[in-house]
Amino acid sequence: SMYALIALGYTMVYGVLNLINFAHGDILMVGAMVGLSLLKLVQNAAPQLPGIVQLIIAIVGAVPICILVSLFIERVAYRPLRNAPRLAPLITAIGISILLQTIAMMIWGRSPLPFPQVMPSDPIHIAGALISPTQIMLLVLAVLAMVGLVLVVEKTKMGRAMRATAENPRIAGLMGVDANKVIVVTFAIGAGLAAIAGVMWAANYSTAQFAMGFVPGLKAFSAAVLGGIGNIYGAMLGGILLGLIESLGAGYIGDLTGDFLGSNYQDIFAFIVLIIVLTLRPSGIMGERV
Repeated sequence: SMYALIALGYTMVYGVLNLINFAHGDILMVGAMVGLSLLKLVQNAAPQLPGIVQLIIAIVGAVPICILVSLFIERVAYRPLRNAPRLAPLITAIGISILLQTIAMMIWGRSPLPFPQVMPSDPIHIAGALISPTQIMLLVLAVLAMVGLVLVVEKTKMGRAMRATAENPRIAGLMGVDANKVIVVTFAIGAGLAAIAGVMWAANYSTAQFAMGFVPGLKAFSAAVLGGIGNIYGAMLGGILLGLIESLGAGYIGDLTGDFLGSNYQDIFAFIVLIIVLTLRPSGIMGERV
């Protein structure tokens, strides 16, 4: 579900701008770092608050910061290159990613920071499996965020404008759609989802670091490609499928390789899936051939 939340940001920006925003994974990192700082402030100011309330406050505070950072990136780094050759914004995105990591390292330091355990740690047994209260909260937030996004895209005037711009920006502009406004809203929604994923990622793994967004960002991009980049339903499906493939692969990789590889090699599954999809079906599961 975390991969799905991040993949939605990739797929929405690609659908509207045909741009791969490789700085998107670092928006997740900003969300995690800001959420960690806010959580410590809340714990110092109001330690009597329930853990779930403290975590929600951290998420609510991280979302607007991530949106502002993402909008600044769009305005300064991407908008001037909108009509440039396709390679220019791609290189710029990688440069912005390195810049965000460096700034985060200057603010929060280079060492991994422990994320406070604010939720109960006792696992819950469901059909023989173990799941923590933090993971249940993560799933609930992810479902609410994805349902909310579908309602915005399918049922609102702005959602119709986003779909029109994705289909044909020139004709949408002739029909009165403000492309700049649509692009700003698209970046803002993607950043908000990445902020939620970032705080919950840090809460789930109990750590946050300046470079933590790079690998999840690459995996979420793989998930977006797997589902069909440019398709929000494809991003959700791709994220969940990739997570399942990776988790099951990590569990069975020792048996499959005669204990030659351990579960710490689980990252290879995401990129094996990416290679297979790009080779056999580059449009993805739900993508259209264009």
